[in-house]
Amino acid sequence: MTGDLDPRVEEQLTTWREYISRREAIEGRDVDELEDHLRGQIGRLEASGLAPDEAFLVGVKRLGALDELSREFAREHSERLWKQLMFADAPTQPRGRSLWLALGLAVGAGLAIKAPALFGINWAADGAFYARFAALLVLPFLATYFLVRRHASASTIVMVGAPFAITAVVMAVYPFAPDGATLFLAALHAVVLLWLVTGIAYVNGAVRSGRARMDFIRFTGEWFVYFVLIALGGAVLVGLTVAVFAAIDLDASGFVVEWLLPCGAAGAIIIAAWLVEAKQSVIENIAPVLTRLFTPLFTLLLLAFIVAGFLQGTLADSGNAQRDLLILFDIVLVVVLALLLYSFSARDPLAPPSWFERMQLVMVAAALVVDIMVLVAMVGRIAEFGASPNKLASLGLNIILVANLAGAGWLQLRFVMHRTPFDRLERWQTGYVPVYLAWAAIVVVAFPPLFGFV
Repeated sequence: MTGDLDPRVEEQLTTWREYISRREAIEGRDVDELEDHLRGQIGRLEASGLAPDEAFLVGVKRLGALDELSREFAREHSERLWKQLMFADAPTQPRGRSLWLALGLAVGAGLAIKAPALFGINWAADGAFYARFAALLVLPFLATYFLVRRHASASTIVMVGAPFAITAVVMAVYPFAPDGATLFLAALHAVVLLWLVTGIAYVNGAVRSGRARMDFIRFTGEWFVYFVLIALGGAVLVGLTVAVFAAIDLDASGFVVEWLLPCGAAGAIIIAAWLVEAKQSVIENIAPVLTRLFTPLFTLLLLAFIVAGFLQGTLADSGNAQRDLLILFDIVLVVVLALLLYSFSARDPLAPPSWFERMQLVMVAAALVVDIMVLVAMVGRIAEFGASPNKLASLGLNIILVANLAGAGWLQLRFVMHRTPFDRLERWQTGYVPVYLAWAAIVVVAFPPLFGFV
């Protein structure tokens, strides 16, 4: 058992345990295992800002994905859960303090993104500078939010801070050529690298835990949903701002471009994270809907591309292969992998395979075929036109994706055939998170000097 919790939660746990133990088919050690899992969930939820009662009720709701009896318990207590989530006294709850923390860090991120203007560096004109340092100006605020919320230890702070410091030195010291390929690659992969490092703060240093990695994957998907919603609302705000001032013959476009867009985007990164933390029980219901909606659509897209690719021979002929097309399908493959990961994070681990898992198997198989086609085309382009940083970075990513998708497809097939438990699929995917972090670090640190910073 984990450490003691709030006395009220201990009483609720006693009630829950009595409820679970009513069934003769449930042995005592099974209840102990479920209680250990529930206590861990409650601890993480309290660390994210929920009150003890809320943490217990949301934890039981989540445990319902693992155990039918807990699902029944959560259903019977759903009215109480709703009332506590909706009518809790916000000013006295830790969640209220987390809001002020998020708002303060969002303001800090907005000011940080504009701080270079004090030195004559313009947001719209100096794209090379912001390509280097945009992630370093904003993501430290997000990492700080999680470190503060989790009451992180000194070792975790160092584990998070060191990669940020090394990346900052690399991006500042390397003599990148303006508009060079290595600058673009380093800037892009720095975002990936620092986002995954921020994940260390999110899981409070539990980097070896597959469950913690899956929690961060879930957070990433939910954060993206909230960020897009905020961006859509921001687009409406921008349109109204320009229109209102235009009605009185004032041009607000300068303010919008120089202040509203960069500061708003930087602040939205923090606020979206706070929304995920504060409203986890709401957004979790969106995950299954999104994955079930887009998985069939992307499966059809991949199948259509395979047919068109074989008929047209566009990718098979390296001389005619288009770089933009290869990049586009790299993005499609990454989205497919994201769909797979997000569906895993939202799935009932003990549920038997259904039509959806079979659809996912078709999607993974199609993605694997597309990835091999793209990989062959890239090797052909390198053989014909020579190596370049863009080609090798894309080639490395595709090799990683092929290995990832091949393993995922094999395990998915065994799962559909009832030969492999679902948690093996989860462990395979969460085990790949360090691989992507390592590859991003290689592109940021090693690629620029290898290619003369051009």
